[in-house]
Amino acid sequence: MMLVWGALVSGAIAQPRGARPGPSAFERLDRNGDGRVTRDEFPRQIERLFDEIDADGNGAITAEEDAAFRHTGDGPRLPDTVRGELDVPYAGGDNPHQRLDLLMPRRPTSEGPLPVIVFIHGGAWRGGDRREGLGTLLRVVASGRYAGATIGYRLSGEAIWPAQIHDCKAAIRWLRAHAEEYQLDPDRIGVLGPSAGGHLAAMLGTTGDVERLEGKLGDHLDVSSRVACVVDEYGPAELLAMSESASDIEHDAPDSPESKLVGGPIQQRATAARSASPMTYVSADDPPFLIVHGTEDPVVPYDQSERFYDALEQEGVEARLISVEGGGHGGFRSAELDRRIGLFFDKYLRGLDVEIPSDPILPGQKRADVRRK
Repeated sequence: MMLVWGALVSGAIAQPRGARPGPSAFERLDRNGDGRVTRDEFPRQIERLFDEIDADGNGAITAEEDAAFRHTGDGPRLPDTVRGELDVPYAGGDNPHQRLDLLMPRRPTSEGPLPVIVFIHGGAWRGGDRREGLGTLLRVVASGRYAGATIGYRLSGEAIWPAQIHDCKAAIRWLRAHAEEYQLDPDRIGVLGPSAGGHLAAMLGTTGDVERLEGKLGDHLDVSSRVACVVDEYGPAELLAMSESASDIEHDAPDSPESKLVGGPIQQRATAARSASPMTYVSADDPPFLIVHGTEDPVVPYDQSERFYDALEQEGVEARLISVEGGGHGGFRSAELDRRIGLFFDKYLRGLDVEIPSDPILPGQKRADVRRK
């Protein structure tokens, strides 16, 4: 399968434990930070792509060669089982961050409109790329059971909060407004994302009824931005409480990711910080949530997800918290965790009667027996 370079971070390449959010896919692969990715830094499972990306054949891939590979021609290289509608300007303008990629199976397993899984990238709201989600989505879409979309949004260096949630909501509205055209089910749109992407996914889940966060982007303001379910992977939930637990980041500092998001030190911009916190909006009509978090996360404290889970439970929202024992800030993908996330979407987007275990996972844990009813 030919995957774009940017898709590797969420698929074949795991973010190292304890790594701070924000680096691009290229920077994560450039382990020694010399501005080049050599063959020994390149993932073995897709080694056949190295020579194609290394355009000048000098044995090292530069950032320019990386960008050329990811963005030339018609965009990412898709497998024969998937077709795509790429670089869609969902907000009606030409901002490259306000675009989405829509993926659909060439051979759906059933007739009728497909449920949609939407990926929102991480990167501390100041970095990252929507195509980092393609590795995850291509596997799912190729199964024929789902359509997928990965969405970009304005980063904090360009616009502060609430620009990011305005963008995400505009993207959801675009998908729902074009559901009939692409054979999508407008009532079965789920979202997932890691870190900052998990935060934005959670915001979509908790603010479907919050008019003031809808924004005025795009041509479909009369369309709902609600989502049917949420997978939140170690996303911040209560910004003003980030500094209450041990962390490698000084979250209250003026240059912290959270402060950059809201336009100043978060404790001095408490109103904006509350506006940007999923905890603020938890209510009984929120969709089902699956929250995943490493117990030793050095970037987003684990208790952020504990607080969020408790708040959802208190309101009677269907919620599960899966702890990854000893896990850091991502980098703990396992067959069992992938299995549970798949079951979650099967249950809430496809209506299958399945049980989703909530017991803790060990990093690298293999698939466990799961009952399908």
